[in-house]
Amino acid sequence: MALAQPEDFIYKEATGNFGILEPMAYLSGSSYPTNGQEKSVICTVSSKRMLYAWDVQEGAMIWSSPVQQSSIRLLVTLPQMHLAFTVDLEGTVKVWNCQDEDALATLTMPLACFSLEAFLTKDGPFLMVGNSEGDIYTLTVPELRNVSKVNAFNYSVDRLYCSPDKKWIFASGTHQHILPKVFFVESLLRPAEGKTPLSIALPFSLCCRACWAPRRANRITVMFRRASFKKTGFTTFDLTIERIGGRTVVQAHQIASFLLPVHMEGPIWMGVSDRNMIVFESGPHLFLFTISGLLLQQLDNHQRTICNLWVDSLHVLTTSMDNYLHLYMWEEEGRYPYLKSCCHLEHRRGDQTPSCNFSKAICDNMSIVCVVSRSRESSILVMYSLNM
Repeated sequence: MALAQPEDFIYKEATGNFGILEPMAYLSGSSYPTNGQEKSVICTVSSKRMLYAWDVQEGAMIWSSPVQQSSIRLLVTLPQMHLAFTVDLEGTVKVWNCQDEDALATLTMPLACFSLEAFLTKDGPFLMVGNSEGDIYTLTVPELRNVSKVNAFNYSVDRLYCSPDKKWIFASGTHQHILPKVFFVESLLRPAEGKTPLSIALPFSLCCRACWAPRRANRITVMFRRASFKKTGFTTFDLTIERIGGRTVVQAHQIASFLLPVHMEGPIWMGVSDRNMIVFESGPHLFLFTISGLLLQQLDNHQRTICNLWVDSLHVLTTSMDNYLHLYMWEEEGRYPYLKSCCHLEHRRGDQTPSCNFSKAICDNMSIVCVVSRSRESSILVMYSLNM
């Protein structure tokens, strides 16, 4: 992918009216064996109350769910098990293998659900669900049996992010009085009667994003707002379990923090690398800072506002209202220029009306998938796969 040029990609566009497609996630890992060949498979949720699975290399739908009773609001996948999980507006959680017509399991939650996270541990797969009153449920997979329930705060749990080593879960909400919390996952998987799960509140309200360092599993960087949303800052913590006064406690060691200049347009998206770097968008620009606030790079590959940023341990993807997406890759060993510009791809080839309302892209090692929305009624699914 690092050496790929636009001509190295096979372009496919889904045909048909699928409504608004969002969210989406890879059902496969970096590869998904189908008939002896490696395939990239993604899931997309449709405003038509359906879940779809797509073969990216073929650009074809390979499965669709029945029409659901209520609109699907959340989607996560567990690529290691080729499972997808959905929650609808009525709080119904479902597990899908994206092969059979019906869900493998269904559970109706007592309250509306606002966040979802699936992960695989040495004890097996689990699903966490955050609801409107600050509760976090931990469920077995695929049975959806309740393992534990903990109240994180008095308002909705809008974000759940599990650390790469599956030892920590970050929980936050959008309410201005909420302090985000980090829970020690084992205390949620093995709840002790009469004991409160191990956790710590991070002293930064108005948290709007957070990212775990891909290979520094106990390090998290949080993006927050200050002064009536006019200032944006980033703070980084290392989490540890320590024995203090005969008790086991979670400690959050703040290792860096900084505020962006007031004149800089506040970002919406962010990502991090293992080399103490934060990447985020501001207007049409992409910025790379150290966790201490030193500007390393400004990348200007878009003509119009960047509307989405997607980051993993290898790739950084931006999409813009200029009808283009741009692929970057992290340099190995944190070498300069830190973030390498790779290729610039059109959302839709040969499109004479490039403006769009919103676009979002994700990728694996073999493909890039982009959803382009040009109206409030429909989206276009574009699939790029490397010509192997």
